Amino acid sequence: MDLDSPPAALLSVRGVCKSYGAVRALDDFSAEFFTGEIHAVLGENGAGKSTLIEVLGGFVTPDRGQILFKDQQLPVGRPFATRDLGIRVVHQHFMLVPQMTVKENFALAQLQGGLGALDADYMARTAYEKGLELGWSVDLDALAGDLPVGTQQRVEILKALAGEAEVLILDEPTAVLSPKEVENLFEVLRVLRDQGKVVILIAHKLSEVMGIADRVTVLRRGKLVNSCAIGGTNSVQLSEWMVGTLDSELEWFPPQQGEIIVRVNDLVVLGGRGDRAVDRVSFEVGRGEIFGIGGVDGNGQVEMAEALAGVGKVYSGSIIFNGKIGYIPQDRQSDGLALGLSIEENMLLSGAPSAVRKGPFLLPGLVRNRAHRLIEEFQIKVGSAGDRAGSLSGGNQQKIVAARVLSENPEVIVAVNPTRGLDIKATAYVHGRLKEAAENGAAVILISTDLHELGELSSRKLYLSRGKLSEHFFGDSN
Repeated sequence: MDLDSPPAALLSVRGVCKSYGAVRALDDFSAEFFTGEIHAVLGENGAGKSTLIEVLGGFVTPDRGQILFKDQQLPVGRPFATRDLGIRVVHQHFMLVPQMTVKENFALAQLQGGLGALDADYMARTAYEKGLELGWSVDLDALAGDLPVGTQQRVEILKALAGEAEVLILDEPTAVLSPKEVENLFEVLRVLRDQGKVVILIAHKLSEVMGIADRVTVLRRGKLVNSCAIGGTNSVQLSEWMVGTLDSELEWFPPQQGEIIVRVNDLVVLGGRGDRAVDRVSFEVGRGEIFGIGGVDGNGQVEMAEALAGVGKVYSGSIIFNGKIGYIPQDRQSDGLALGLSIEENMLLSGAPSAVRKGPFLLPGLVRNRAHRLIEEFQIKVGSAGDRAGSLSGGNQQKIVAARVLSENPEVIVAVNPTRGLDIKATAYVHGRLKEAAENGAAVILISTDLHELGELSSRKLYLSRGKLSEHFFGDSN
């Protein structure tokens, strides 16, 4: 045996192609993933990352190419067979059943089919014990839907590890985590790497990639741009590989606060268990202001946003608006889109502007032209405006929601994690549009778990902790 020869890759992707109509999602893509490494895969929205995940997880059959696992052909297009081999995916949108307990979700993940009585305690034991080994203690009797996002993610990872995953693929795992939760997650990923697992990290935040990855691969328009050890590159080069040269941003000086058009007084909103998710919150927002609300997810942000947007029930207190409201929700799939409808139809979900109708009747040509304009303006990667919204990557789905809301020029904008899952270029664009809205006199309420985003955009900011507003950031939701 040649001791100087490099180790064989545990997982190899060779010349894989996958098209959806006219869109070439993966174009002769090749990469190698080695035992005992954290391998980051980068690329702008629509670069092919989501398709790569689906192919590696066995959910999608490529048109051409090979995938080898331990030098054997992977059973492509067979997710259960792929899972049983030890390749597990933790999706950006969690696959938990919210009405079930953590124990039941653990047990459900271990089902192999067939009939007969199930012992949920026995089936959940491995996942629970894996958690204890990693310093994660989860409440087995809690309903999955009641857990904070960070804890839900832990449950998803433990589901995968209970199945003896050798390859763990995580899609944008830090998107809505607090800095402390990100730090804890990365500590666990390093432990898994040191145990000999392959951790494939789909990511956008270059600072995180530089801090956690051993190796990085960059995709652009479905093609491999480069793959190298993390020590052989830097964040500027990675950014250029992903999206080309970015225009340098000028420092933004928010306009002075104008007329107060949002007044919230002693707002109380109840959570799913009847507790006070929002507890006697008061604030005012004026024209030309971006008012930032930060904090760890699970402290009442979603309940507050839904109340402000008029889609959630107010228990007591008052919300007074002067003007039309635009709402960018946190969960784009459940609350922001109709996944079975076309992109063109999704652009009309909040109402058809007068420019595309005559009286109550829509004018199809103008509707289509408007959709094409927004697709181009927000650089949404699609085959056509008639494609189903559910067929797009998560980042491109987020762009549809942002395009629909921001194009209508509302006087008040409530935006919850508006750039979650967006690449560098798209994030900069959405940030620019929010700034532009404020400069044009809108009152923007930005609710974000991203402290950098809050710092860059906010005219002033407060933090939500256990349903109350504070001037100080608290790192825990418990």
